[in-house]
Amino acid sequence: MAAVTTGLGGQLTIDLAALARNWRALDTVSAGALTAAVVKADAYGMGIAEASKALAAAGAQFFFTATVDEALAVRAAVPQAHIFVLNGLYPGAANVYVRQRLMPVISSMAMLEEWLAKCLERNEAYPAAFHFDTGMNRLGFRLNEATTVRERIDLIGFAPQMIMSHLACADQPNHEKNRTQLALFQSILTHFPQVPASLANSAGLMTGRDYHFQMVRPGIALYGGRAVIGRKNPMANVATLHAPILQVKEGRTGETVGYGAAFTLWRESRLAIIGLGYADGFLRSLSSTNSRPGGKVWLRGKLCPVLGRISMDLTIVDITDLGSDLPKPGEGVEVFGPHISVDDQADACGTIGYELLTALKGRYTRNYVGGAEEP
Repeated sequence: MAAVTTGLGGQLTIDLAALARNWRALDTVSAGALTAAVVKADAYGMGIAEASKALAAAGAQFFFTATVDEALAVRAAVPQAHIFVLNGLYPGAANVYVRQRLMPVISSMAMLEEWLAKCLERNEAYPAAFHFDTGMNRLGFRLNEATTVRERIDLIGFAPQMIMSHLACADQPNHEKNRTQLALFQSILTHFPQVPASLANSAGLMTGRDYHFQMVRPGIALYGGRAVIGRKNPMANVATLHAPILQVKEGRTGETVGYGAAFTLWRESRLAIIGLGYADGFLRSLSSTNSRPGGKVWLRGKLCPVLGRISMDLTIVDITDLGSDLPKPGEGVEVFGPHISVDDQADACGTIGYELLTALKGRYTRNYVGGAEEP
């Protein structure tokens, strides 16, 4: 049976009901902790407005974005949302945060001073989270700044909304760094008694309740991606990408396929030319050679391998093993979805599902199904 008939290019189908089920499943695992929703990078490629609405309908009240622009998109979609901006306070932008009720995740003394100045100017303690670096060496106060931060906010009577950090190796639950970061985070919290805390991303949420604290911040797991290495992914598939077959043709033994003549046909072959390329987020690293396999697509019940280099707009796949069950132009192949996961594709090119999902800025028709399920 044909996967889908597209006719008009690639089709990205996003199951909002599955997204809502994933949030509720994670909320059950997080038990006593609040379950937020990370919707940065256009909700991991799903569409930030539609995803935020579905997550809010499922019960999410707290949202995390990376940038102010993303936060404004969530505010427009979910007016009642509580929104944290992970990249912190952009210089000179405090008025936007205040006006739009956005909470910066403050990670430096410069950010802190600018935010406190705005609070003093307006004589109001606008909420913000504080991020401490416990081992990533990305954004965050250094551990030895905890006392200074505490003294500075005590001086004017400011209380942070939350204390945060981020796990570097949560996708590897047995990694010693997880326990080290947990211990360091707990030491930071002694400076901020009674302030809610948040440490766990998707993988941290799944690792154990010691990492949950008062709020968990799942991202990739919401969208059906694999959060923990070496475990079966328990999350429902959210995104399915189909791309159309443009042509079916014969290939002869000894002929080469694609740019650079990187793949030589070793048998009489049938090839399907797919309307999909790296301009659509199907990474060039999913290409193959005779010595290195690449990505695959799902067609008529079989996995069909990519042959040769992926072009900007086109990908060639081997459909020889379909036998006489040949597809026709216009028929779609599943690039990822229920039969071949985004993580399968990511594994084939040495990356992670996050990169493939957030690269979905291609020339697709987006189809939202499932609607927003009520809790």
